[in-house]
Amino acid sequence: MSVTSIDRIGYRPAAPGARPLGLIGAPSDVAAGTRGANLGPEALRVAGIEAALASMGYRVRDRGDVTGPRNPQRPPADGYRHLAETLAWCGAVRDEVGRALAEGETPILLGGDHSLSIGSVAAVARHCERVGRPLCVLWLDAHADCNTPETSPSGNLHGMPVAVLCGDGHPDLLALGHATPMIEPRRMLQVGIRSVDALEKVKVAEQGLVVHDMRRIDEIGMRAVMAEALDTVARMGAHLHVSFDLDFLDPAVAPGVGTPVPGGPTYREAQLCMEMIHDSGILGSLDVVEVNPALDVHNRTAELAVELVESLFGEQILARVV
Repeated sequence: MSVTSIDRIGYRPAAPGARPLGLIGAPSDVAAGTRGANLGPEALRVAGIEAALASMGYRVRDRGDVTGPRNPQRPPADGYRHLAETLAWCGAVRDEVGRALAEGETPILLGGDHSLSIGSVAAVARHCERVGRPLCVLWLDAHADCNTPETSPSGNLHGMPVAVLCGDGHPDLLALGHATPMIEPRRMLQVGIRSVDALEKVKVAEQGLVVHDMRRIDEIGMRAVMAEALDTVARMGAHLHVSFDLDFLDPAVAPGVGTPVPGGPTYREAQLCMEMIHDSGILGSLDVVEVNPALDVHNRTAELAVELVESLFGEQILARVV
């Protein structure tokens, strides 16, 4: 079998018509229980995310950081910790991701804690409504993130974005979207889940989320799980938004996260996820969140995140004809 013309072995350059990429930093940890994710965007830049994507032939624009309130480090109030601050950050993310989409870019959110995905998905959902295309979200995470104030042990909002996106949350959070819910629960596809709070399990069942937990991955393999998830998106002709929390990975390979959970995907399983998403050709937008340099070892987790993003956009072990 012959190999297609490429610039270097193991790399498929960006197609001539590929949309430009817009990097959007959101240096916030107001919704997390552990400080440090606010340093994540700069850690990803130090790890070379812009240069890596540009070297693959993509037009990349670093749109800078959105701004918001500092972390007040207050206890929860009415079941929410730092609600007003989280609203401000998510609103800023929504607006900047929306501008990137309107300008023809593929937005890449650099977090920051995972609550910020409320803002990014809100913008993408509004864009999909405008262009008449369905939306699916691939949620790569150790946690289901489907808590509400009634189920959350901590009140930390980075454990609630899936519930909010699927229509269950504070009215001000729901109002960030164009509609309630912002996404149909059956179009929220979760992979890698292995930590779900006791009462949260009831919420996950009630919402009807599509959850590929680690047991299922152990039983049938990452390839089969990803093939099933991506086939669902492709059959709908949907815009695929990937929300990638670094604690999706096993902490042995990604130590720099605020809420590590043992028993996650290996380095190669994560690479396979990203390679299969790229091969599907349906990626429309991306979050890279919960990198916490304060807990990392020599920026190892941010560097790993950049490697995985490279695979997501076309880096390969060897060139393949597809």
